[in-house]
Amino acid sequence: MPFIDDVALVTGASSGIGRETAIELAKAGAKVVLMARSKAILEELADQITAEGGVVAAFAGDVGKPEDVKAAVEFAEQTYGKLNKAFNNAGIQGPQVPLADVEVDDYLTTINTNLNSVFFCLKYEIPALLRAGGGSIVNTSSILGLVANDHAAAYTASKFGLVGLTKSAAVSYAAQNIRVNAVHPGCILTPLLEELAEVQGEGTLKKMASMHPVGRLGTMQEVAKAVLWLLSDDSSFTTGSSLLVEGGFTAV
Repeated sequence: MPFIDDVALVTGASSGIGRETAIELAKAGAKVVLMARSKAILEELADQITAEGGVVAAFAGDVGKPEDVKAAVEFAEQTYGKLNKAFNNAGIQGPQVPLADVEVDDYLTTINTNLNSVFFCLKYEIPALLRAGGGSIVNTSSILGLVANDHAAAYTASKFGLVGLTKSAAVSYAAQNIRVNAVHPGCILTPLLEELAEVQGEGTLKKMASMHPVGRLGTMQEVAKAVLWLLSDDSSFTTGSSLLVEGGFTAV
């Protein structure tokens, strides 16, 4: 139970990688605070984790609103006495069109949800981690935080920006026992990816899999395990880094 003394906040916990990571953290002994917009979905997940012996609390809020993030951090401290782990995972795909065709409102929404929200999280999480004597934070970037895509300008910009934010936070607080890292998933078989494949048509998932040298899509569990490693003391000499979980995608 490597996280038995830890309290972890997971954003975007209602589905996909966030949901899977929250489950794995609870199995590893952490007290987990789930954050997403849907209260009903969070409560359903909380009931599942509790039934499996985990300790969990749900907080419904929007990471794009700084007041909600601040309240979620305060909720974690009030509920469990501290906060010393955080997985800032919430995000959206954004418009899938060439750059000049991106609507301004869609661009701003993507940047706010994927990048500004992580700033809000770090702004309120870091003081809590300092009060706890230190801790570890992981931010979800993407392969598109390292390479570009011709139909994802807003998403790519947000994920590249997140890398800089991660490194800046890591350097600023390394001497105060706080580590901040980013995880970069490739194409992961999540409900969101399956929805996208339905829109784009038959063969989409097979095509995505072929873009990875390993010849398949990643799983949510594989990303969750990588996140837990970054959050754990096993990665105690790792900060400001970008951990790739992408089947060789960016090596080509």
